[in-house]
Amino acid sequence: MKSWLFLGIAIVAEVVATSGLKASEGFTRLWPSLLVIGGYAVAFYFLSITLKEIPVGLAYAIWAGLGIVLVAFIGWLIYGQTLDAASVIGMALIISGVVVINVFSKSVAH
Repeated sequence: MKSWLFLGIAIVAEVVATSGLKASEGFTRLWPSLLVIGGYAVAFYFLSITLKEIPVGLAYAIWAGLGIVLVAFIGWLIYGQTLDAASVIGMALIISGVVVINVFSKSVAH
């Protein structure tokens, strides 16, 4: 169960870091740049711990899928970026794919 918590921390840290990339303005602003570097360091550290128990394919599918959706939501919420119907449908398919892998796949040990 602890591995799933670590995966959650990795996802949140990656989303914070990725969202901070825009604010860093190409790493020309100090504090947002430090947030990005620190966020990715935390994300990869916790992802590496997660991989001791959760298979890499499953962990990465969840990490990448949720990261895409959360970063798009933050872009909409904070940066005023628009999400059209196609992008919302595409993200729903990504989430559906993660659920299918997690719930139904026999090729990945849970």
